[in-house]
Amino acid sequence: MASESRSGRPRVSSREVLAEAACELFLEQGYDATSVSDITRRAGVSRSSFFNYFAAKSDVLWSGFDEQVAVGVDLLRDDAEVASALVEIGAGLRPDALALAITNAEAMGIGAELDRDRAVRQFRLQREIAARLTRDGMPALSAEVRAGALAAAVLAAVWAWADRTATGHPLAEVLAAAIALADD
Repeated sequence: MASESRSGRPRVSSREVLAEAACELFLEQGYDATSVSDITRRAGVSRSSFFNYFAAKSDVLWSGFDEQVAVGVDLLRDDAEVASALVEIGAGLRPDALALAITNAEAMGIGAELDRDRAVRQFRLQREIAARLTRDGMPALSAEVRAGALAAAVLAAVWAWADRTATGHPLAEVLAAAIALADD
């Protein structure tokens, strides 16, 4: 007997619907005033559905970026060239909830939250890059310093790209330029 298909929204569309609902609410009433219940009500999904996709409200903004960083980290761990692995982070990242939040941080009342989450992600990426550079034989202090500059370049590129998405510069291009600056 063939198994029946599950009802409900497909995984990708539910994530997108939740992100869209969240961003609408963040713009309308601010980040702090928006609850997970508000988001799920707007999206027409259950609260448990929200937590199938996101661990916290802020993850709505960062999920696309986090997925692309995971791709870059996998490449670093598989011995891809460091700059190429980092540029790859930008290959699949499209303007999404994070870009919208960056460009509308003041209206959403999310500046402090973005800064905090940016620092956490920058450090995680720095740790991965430093591990790779150390594995390649770079002294630990040099690896930490260089990794810090490269991780900062990645996040700076995302911010610059989000502010300039209308000009049509692909994120991978902005990332490559920022990484080149960090490598000088």
